[in-house]
Amino acid sequence: MPSTELTRTYEVPAEPAAVLAHLVEPDNYVGLSPLLVAVRDVRREDEVTHYVAVERFRFLGLVTHDNHIRVTLRSEPGGLPEEATVHGDVVSPGGVRMSYSFAIHAHDNGSRVVDTLHLSAPFGLLRFAAGKAGEVQAARGRVLAERLAR
Repeated sequence: MPSTELTRTYEVPAEPAAVLAHLVEPDNYVGLSPLLVAVRDVRREDEVTHYVAVERFRFLGLVTHDNHIRVTLRSEPGGLPEEATVHGDVVSPGGVRMSYSFAIHAHDNGSRVVDTLHLSAPFGLLRFAAGKAGEVQAARGRVLAERLAR
């Protein structure tokens, strides 16, 4: 199956522990991704969280489609108090699969986050999925910085 990897780095004006705490809560992803409109069926098992996220796509400004995706979320404290990682796996209808990670490191003004997505999709769907994922990634850094600057 065709795949691609997207990486963005952004700075967030908050300590790594605050960024980690925000990124391990499923409800915080609503709005952090412009497509994500709801989180349902949250189940926690030790250090792993499972949930269903609802992505809303609009086509031609008239037709909407709610895509229900299954998400598994894990966090790992780093070796130092000023670093941590959040990992996730997404299973979406249509054969789209994504794994992602947020590597969080202390930085002069708070944290530097390295946001990496590995995306695979059936031939013909990868370009669309990667385009949408790239848009989400571009917005995520800005939204996360705005939320945690408060």
